[in-house]
Amino acid sequence: MHVAMIGTGYVGLVSGACFSEFGVDVACVDKDEKKIEMLKNGVMPIYEPGLDNLVETNVNAGRLTFTTELADAVKNADAVFIAVGTPTRRGDGHADLSYVYAAAKEIAENMNGYTVVVTKSTVPVGTGDEVERIIRETRPDADFDVVSNPEFLREGSAIADFTHPDRVVIGTDSERAREVMRLLYRPLSLIEAPILFTSRTSSELIKYAANTFLATKITFINEVADLCEKVGADVHDVAKGIGLDGRIGKKFLHAGPGYGGSCFPKDTLALVHTAQDVGSPLRIVEAVVDINDKRKKAMAARVIDACGGSVDGKTVAVLGVTFKPNTDDMRDAPSLDIIPALLKAGARVRAFDPEGMEEAKHMLPGVEWCEDTYATLDGADVLTIITEWNAFRGLDLDRVKALLKAPVMVDLRNIYEPAEMAEAGFDYHCIGRNVKG
Repeated sequence: MHVAMIGTGYVGLVSGACFSEFGVDVACVDKDEKKIEMLKNGVMPIYEPGLDNLVETNVNAGRLTFTTELADAVKNADAVFIAVGTPTRRGDGHADLSYVYAAAKEIAENMNGYTVVVTKSTVPVGTGDEVERIIRETRPDADFDVVSNPEFLREGSAIADFTHPDRVVIGTDSERAREVMRLLYRPLSLIEAPILFTSRTSSELIKYAANTFLATKITFINEVADLCEKVGADVHDVAKGIGLDGRIGKKFLHAGPGYGGSCFPKDTLALVHTAQDVGSPLRIVEAVVDINDKRKKAMAARVIDACGGSVDGKTVAVLGVTFKPNTDDMRDAPSLDIIPALLKAGARVRAFDPEGMEEAKHMLPGVEWCEDTYATLDGADVLTIITEWNAFRGLDLDRVKALLKAPVMVDLRNIYEPAEMAEAGFDYHCIGRNVKG
């Protein structure tokens, strides 16, 4: 089979590489000439563990190619995936679908024979209908179907998520299109991965509903963590106690500074506006969005309080700035709220992140970027952990104490145990845990 993947961002590049690993011939298309040249030279534009080796293997096997020429890729394709960005539109919070619609028009102009056009981008309900209308208007004679096939990739484990997924969702009422999609995903059926066929609108809504539900779980446990601090409970024990209930589950019950990234902030906001537009507001999700925004902004106050109520003239060492570990993604990262607030309060901020510093430098002016973990700590008044990279989970605490002016740690990811930190002589601050034991 032949696939054209329009867009070589996170979703398009990972999906294209994984399809090629399945034995499909994949042409990844992007208008960004620099990005395509990088990919041809084996340089990944994003950090994702294992992606460089996967791309290299399939390029060498002749199954994966990169091009700026959409026409050549589309004319031979059995399926064309739209995997372009759908950022939040400025001004109203809706998803910006201009890239999706532009891709649909260009695909229509270059299709040759029956083609399945697949929306892989995260799009609101009804987008497939508009993509179909655009293609039909552009090419009245075209033989095609439009399918929804949302992605469920977690940054940092995207390849495993694609090749061993919890589920594959395919939205179409066309048996002809279903057969094409079955063939594409046949390797997953061999490992009995659940494949759900549904309507296109249901498929579109499944993606938003799933991400919004997970964001709600995160926000819920963050609120519970604040309550734990007031009553002297431990949020780790509370999360474990409720997570053992099979109806709830233990995942996404980790208290922290709030969710960020490329999906949850954008998707929750888009779903809120979609629901409002059709007169069926989602009050719970509206609250989730509001609480999360306020939470990220409030985290700097915890650092300031740990420093006695002021960071003016003090040095704050920050470990981790990406929204989560194992990615270089800075989109809506809590650090983008926390660090500017600390700088505004008069702090000098020194920071280190294993993968995110190049991107962060453009987004966080005024920060002194350091070459490694311990160089960041030297002479600082307080250590703040924002992202739970594995490299920060086993710090040499004696060395940390020797480097800091005072043994003060603000652990916004609850990496360490309060009792152990107290025994080690630290003034330890965390989220929703009883540091007094």
